[in-house]
Amino acid sequence: MNKKVWLGFAAAFVTFEILDLVVNYLILGSTYASLKVWRPDMNSKMWIFHLVILIGSFFFAFIFSKGYEGKGIWEGVRYGTYIGIWLSVGKAYATYAMIAIPYSLALQWFIYGLIEYIIAGIVLALVFGPKPKEVEKV
Repeated sequence: MNKKVWLGFAAAFVTFEILDLVVNYLILGSTYASLKVWRPDMNSKMWIFHLVILIGSFFFAFIFSKGYEGKGIWEGVRYGTYIGIWLSVGKAYATYAMIAIPYSLALQWFIYGLIEYIIAGIVLALVFGPKPKEVEKV
């Protein structure tokens, strides 16, 4: 595995951690506080969220590296959109089906999740940069 995968993994992890903090504490914090559906010991289990983000960030970067074409930021937008729709639909709407949360929260989880993945995809495209040009043999 090359250095760019490891750098992309680290960059994606930091990106997801920061964006999750912004979304879940700053934007949705008051909504979460008003709901009575959470585990009473949820804060003691927060390490699980960070572990999930760590593992997910690795595979997010690793899979990107396998299809990487070096086409710039739009490649990151495309990748983030595909993965974001795939994972955010499941997270938002499966949770909505299982737990008594308002539909507006599920919709926000989907939208913010999609935005997070697009931003992380852009970060990966920047980390990986353009592919080196092949030298023509004479």
